Amino acid sequence: MHILVFVAFLFVVTPVEAQETGPLFSGAYLLKLCERDENGNETIPKGHAACQAYIAGVVDYQDMLRSLGTRTSVDMCVPNTVKMNDLQDVVWKYLEINAQHDNFGAAPAVGLALSAVFPCKE
Repeated sequence: MHILVFVAFLFVVTPVEAQETGPLFSGAYLLKLCERDENGNETIPKGHAACQAYIAGVVDYQDMLRSLGTRTSVDMCVPNTVKMNDLQDVVWKYLEINAQHDNFGAAPAVGLALSAVFPCKE
């Protein structure tokens, strides 16, 4: 009997449709993940992990492009001694005052935020 219920369930439940357009991580989404309250506590439990991982991915990608002799128009040189909490603060504060990034992919906003604080020296 349990098997029949399970098989019937498979035909009733439809898979979640993937989003066809738009960014996977928007500026607004990253802002929420990186956000902290007035006491410095994250507003989304464990949000800092996703926030910092996303930022690290953008930084690592920029470093990889630079190692290949390629650069984007927004370049940053983040020292590997900088703490991820500090990078999170820079990006969070930037996104908080730059709402024009809300509906777009967050990667360019991360690049702009970090290039302002960690410009590359020619």
